[in-house]
This record gives sequence, structure tokens and C-alpha cells, in this order.
Amino acid sequence: MTTKSTTRAGRASATSYKWYVLALGAFTFTLVVAIPTMSLPVLFEEIRSELNLSLVQVGWIWGMGSFMSIVMGLVGGTLGDRFGPKNMLTAICVLVGVTGAARAFATDFFSLAATMFLLGLFLPAIPMNVHKTCALWFPGPQLGMANGVVSVGMAFGFMLGSLLAATVFSPLVGGWRNLLMVYGVVAILVGLLWYLSKPVAEDDDTAAARKKSSLPEALSHVASIRNVWLFALATMGISGCLNGALGYLPLYLREAGWLPVTADSAAASFHAASMLAAIPIALLSDRLCVRKGILMVAAGLICTGIGLLAFVHGPLIWPAILTAGVVRDGFMAITMTSIMEVRGVGARYAGTATGLAMAFMGIANVIAPPLGNSLARFGASMPFLLWSGMALTGLLVYTLIRRPAEST
Repeated sequence: MTTKSTTRAGRASATSYKWYVLALGAFTFTLVVAIPTMSLPVLFEEIRSELNLSLVQVGWIWGMGSFMSIVMGLVGGTLGDRFGPKNMLTAICVLVGVTGAARAFATDFFSLAATMFLLGLFLPAIPMNVHKTCALWFPGPQLGMANGVVSVGMAFGFMLGSLLAATVFSPLVGGWRNLLMVYGVVAILVGLLWYLSKPVAEDDDTAAARKKSSLPEALSHVASIRNVWLFALATMGISGCLNGALGYLPLYLREAGWLPVTADSAAASFHAASMLAAIPIALLSDRLCVRKGILMVAAGLICTGIGLLAFVHGPLIWPAILTAGVVRDGFMAITMTSIMEVRGVGARYAGTATGLAMAFMGIANVIAPPLGNSLARFGASMPFLLWSGMALTGLLVYTLIRRPAEST
């Protein structure tokens, strides 16, 4: 009787503790990934002026942070599958803090690109391991909701970084260099919280999910699954569209004559809409069990909203931004959930499968910003047409995906 009571108490404790882990995952997205990342586009005017960067160089700097995600996507998730996401997040947050702070010492394009390259070696491992954590602590029907919650953390950080980095944070701490150092310290502190957190409470399912596979074995297994490749290709198109557009938008609006605070508010509205809609979209996908359909609608809205930016001006820019933004983080939450639900993936290979998608996203995120920015010489709004076309390509790939239950 005592043993049963102890078991029940342990399960109740684990049930309540998983909400702390979920909150920690959301705040990791907010403080370590989103705020520092989306601060850069609104800080680019300040950085560009001090380091004498061209618009194309700004595009390369923005894309360089994603370069190593091509490699880290292939190994970071697999390492999380093998060593556990708690251990990975502890180490990665500390390394992100150190390399992120190193950007404060850049003196020209090459040194800033080099430090962005180093940061990009580690930062992409965070999302795949946070989503892996969700898969372990929230298996089954709660997974979409859990991924939605952490995605809200991402959207909240994107909004704060866009809205406050240039007009509040940078002046408050004495410039962009000091701000990047503050972000680094915060990331290290978050890593300490992961170190102090409890490992997942294992039952038979989670114990199986944590069964260790070698890196080649895990990659080989995931690479044999058709639907994983298709999700990765579709996400590649959408991610390239969003990353290129979001890096360019604040500069575009400033050069169009918008006041800096108004331009930053417009970029922040994209993320505010995303934050408000992320959990409802994730819950809707859980209830209706039509993740692919929702992903296609989201891709269509992103394609339309970014495409409209090539044609509209003045106040009409706001609805175009909101059209693309309202589905952004809900889209990412459902994407990660859908990949985990593909037959043959599950919690055991969640990190590896989502990591493959992150690798494809990295390719698009490196190429899309400088390629799009280079088109600005033909017209300031021309880059948006290229990025909208990338989203359309992703939408078309979704038509090839079979339901997860039918995949092999």
C-alpha cells in the first residue's frame, strides 16, 4: 500500500513538474533565442553605420548565423536523442552565451561574420532539443499544445526584440555592443537553470524513447522516411521566406521614410499577431487532427502576406505584415509536432528528425537574405517577391505529403 502511495505521489510530482519544464523551455526560446535574434534587424542601422557595412553584407551577416545550422541540424538533434535534451540545453545555452557575447568585439564585416558563424554553430541546437523535451514530458495528445506554448515564448521574444532592442535596450545599456554582452550573460544563466532541472520521469514509453542510438544509426533511420524529407523541404521554403523578409523589413521601412519607432513597431506587430495565435492554432490542430491542412493554409497566408509587401505602401503594409505574421509560430509548432508524429519517428528520434528539418531551414536561411537583398537594386520592394516565391514552393511540397499514419 505504501509503495502504491509513493508511486502515485511520484507521478503527481512529475505531472506538476512538467509544467515548470515547459515554462523553462518557453523562456529559453524567449531569452536565449528570440530576443537576441530579432534584435539584430532593428540594430542593423546602428551596426551598419559603425562598421560601414553594405546592404548585401548586412544580408550575409543575417544569414551567417544560420550557416552552421546546416551541420548542427544533422547532429544536434541526434546528440539530444543520445545524451538527453537536458544535458544538451545546459551546455548549448552556455556556449550560446559565450559566442553571442563575442559579437560585441567585432570591428568589421569579417569579424562580425566570424562571430555570427560561431554562434550559429550552437544556437540551432536549442529549438530541436526544446521540442524533444516537449515530446518526452508531454507525449500523446498534449504534444501539440506543449509545442504551441514554447512557440509562444519564441513569438514573445521576437516581439520584444523587434520592438525594444533599438529604441530602449540599446540606449539603456550604452549601445549594441553592451547589449549583446548582456544577452550572453542571460543565456549562461538559463543554462544554469537547465543544469539544476530534474531529468524526465521515465515510464515504459519514455524509457524506450530515451534508448540510445548511435549517430549514424539515427540519421540512417530518419533519412529513410519519405515524409520527414518532404516536411523538411516544405519548411525550408517557408523558413527562407520568413528569415529573409524579417531581416530586411526594418531597413526597408526606414528607407521608405518611416520613423525608427514606427518601423520597429511594424516588425513587432508581426510577432505579436503570431504570439496571440500560436496556441489556438496548435490546439485546433490537436482537436481536428488535420495538421497538414492547417500547415497549407499557414503557408498560403505567409506567401500572400510577404508577396503583398512588394506592392502595397503606407498604411496597407500593416495588414500585409499581420497576414503573414498571424500563423508564423503556430506554423512552426505544428511542423515540429507533425514531424514527431510521422510513423517511425516518435519521441525516440524526435531530435534527429526535427534536426534534419532545421538543417534544411539553415540552408534557406543562409541563402535567402543576401539573395533577396541583392534584388533591392532593381527596386526596394523586389526582394519580397523572391521570398514569397520560396513560400509558394513550400506550399506545393505539402501536396506530396501523405498522412503520418500512411508514411513509412
